[in-house]
Amino acid sequence: MKTQESSEDYLEKILIIKQAQGTVHAIDIANFMNYSKPTISVALKKLKEKGLVAVDEAGNVTLTEKGLPIAEKTYEKHNTIASLLIAIGVDTETAYNDSCHIEHCLSDESFDAIKRYVQKAKL
Repeated sequence: MKTQESSEDYLEKILIIKQAQGTVHAIDIANFMNYSKPTISVALKKLKEKGLVAVDEAGNVTLTEKGLPIAEKTYEKHNTIASLLIAIGVDTETAYNDSCHIEHCLSDESFDAIKRYVQKAKL
């Protein structure tokens, strides 16, 4: 997995957890992604160095002003691509798994076209 792809995945998962439970800790990310806590600690350190997340003294993980838009865009791509795949007959689990891979290599131009199509078709 490329570094950018990995960062996007972590940011997206932090956003999802935040929306679901209000707060995010490293253990929540580890459980959600089925990774070890040390793996998450290393990833969070790298994300902090890039200015994408902040971790307070209580261990609360938050997306920064720089990290939040990346997380939101990745999550939007994930859901939009999955919607299109489901609409053309791909089963839901496969659609979401495949969209997770596609979202990272898709250009903004292609994504915007897919997004317009999905909105127009009301998928």
